Amino acid sequence: MGNPFSDTPLGRKTDYLDQYTPSLLCPIPRWDAREALEMADAHLPFHGMDVWNAYELSWLDNRGKPVVAMAEIRVSCTSRNLVESKSLKLYLNSFANTRFADRRAVQQAMEKDLSSAADGAVEVRVLTLEEAARQPMWEAQGTALDHIDLDIDQFEHDASLLMTEQGPERTELLYSHLLRSRCPVTAQPDWATVIIRYTGTPISHASLLRYLVSFRNHNGFHEQVVEQIFLDIQRECAPRHLSVNGRFTRRGGLDINPFRSNFEELPPNLRVVRQ
Repeated sequence: MGNPFSDTPLGRKTDYLDQYTPSLLCPIPRWDAREALEMADAHLPFHGMDVWNAYELSWLDNRGKPVVAMAEIRVSCTSRNLVESKSLKLYLNSFANTRFADRRAVQQAMEKDLSSAADGAVEVRVLTLEEAARQPMWEAQGTALDHIDLDIDQFEHDASLLMTEQGPERTELLYSHLLRSRCPVTAQPDWATVIIRYTGTPISHASLLRYLVSFRNHNGFHEQVVEQIFLDIQRECAPRHLSVNGRFTRRGGLDINPFRSNFEELPPNLRVVRQ
């Protein structure tokens, strides 16, 4: 079989354009991965958003003076497509030598172009560096899994590692910084903090950590990895309430933060220590 992404910018040498070029955006259908996970778009077991933070955004004002800013991009998980990350980087770079009246004009252009590529509503906030600096950071809450002393020998995705324990229903907030997966095309590593909140039969902390580490050599886009984690926990542990928040480290001036839940709304966009 050929490379399914051969017609995309991902994984191949690409010229960097510095004049505004919306056509650089490359959509990837969500359905392809969800079909393999036995999901139907009309009956998703979760709601949520993909939150992108863009750290390399610049354009020219009407007098030709450069402006630098950051952007927060929110893409609904119900959009038909996700946007391939390298194409988004190239698209943002294309603003560099184009004149815009103000940041509102930049924001409106981004919302229009990204909504078209995603085939769904996309919200964009363009932030000055002063505004971005005032954003609070994520402070660790709940129970850290990474200090559990255990042997691990499974580094390929394995949902059967998940186990529950006997006991009354429990509400817990758990997190780990040890999630690593790989880009399905380039095999480059993607690193993340994963935050899990659930109510249900107690989940074995050791089994959950082994399970998360099993993604270490797994190929998948950020959004697909978080949806896989949500579905695996739901199927193997059957919690009544479940949220999974993946906070991936940045690559190419972008970090991607998919959030999936069956009971709560999107939490504040708080960067973790490696972001």
